[in-house]
Amino acid sequence: MFDIGFWELSLIGVVALLVIGPDRLPGLARKAGILTGKARRLVQSVREDIDRELAADELRKVIAKHKESASAFDILDEDTRESISGSVAAAKQNLSEARKEYLLKSSDSESAESDKSDINETPPETTSTDDEQQQKRIS
Repeated sequence: MFDIGFWELSLIGVVALLVIGPDRLPGLARKAGILTGKARRLVQSVREDIDRELAADELRKVIAKHKESASAFDILDEDTRESISGSVAAAKQNLSEARKEYLLKSSDSESAESDKSDINETPPETTSTDDEQQQKRIS
């Protein structure tokens, strides 16, 4: 971080020994170590917070992207439903028209067949003269 080498660190130690003295140097070194540890933990916690925020931001972007694709699928779903319902309605109408045509054709053919059967089933009519002649013979 500060790029301090061995020789720089040893020079700082010698100067501190001369300025502070050998009696107070161990206590000062202990405090410096504690402060350095606190500073490292602080920097580490800041890094973790930044990493969490970046990860949360990335997650937000991913969620936004998925919401956009979900809305596109919703639009596609609505279009598909409209298309299918239109096709179903057209098929029902075609079926209804075909049923009506079939019923009309079948009723026409049934009436024609019933007319033919009436003609075939009706016995020939006898003339009144034939009936009168038969009654005269009986009497």
